[in-house]
Amino acid sequence: MPHALDDRRKKLHFRAWRRGFREIDLILGRFADAHLADLDAAELDAFEALLGVPDQIAYAWIVGQAPPDAAHDTTTLARIRTFHSIEQDL
Repeated sequence: MPHALDDRRKKLHFRAWRRGFREIDLILGRFADAHLADLDAAELDAFEALLGVPDQIAYAWIVGQAPPDAAHDTTTLARIRTFHSIEQDL
C-alpha cells in the first residue's frame, strides 16, 4: 500500500507542475513540493479532483475570486489557499 501511495503522489506531483497555466502551475506545484508527502488518501483524492478542474476555475477558487463548488470545498483546498496566501506574503 505505501508503494501505491508513493506512485500516486509522484503522478500528482507531475500533474501539479504541468497544467499549462503558469500561475496555477506555480501555486499547485509549490504546494505539492511542500505538502504532497503529508497528505493522506482522502486529501490526495481532493487534490486529484482539484487537478481535474479547468485552470481558470481552480485559480479563481484558490485566490478567492470565486467560491468553490460544494464538491471541491475541502480542507485540502483550504490548505492550498492558506499556502498561497502565505507565499504571497513572503
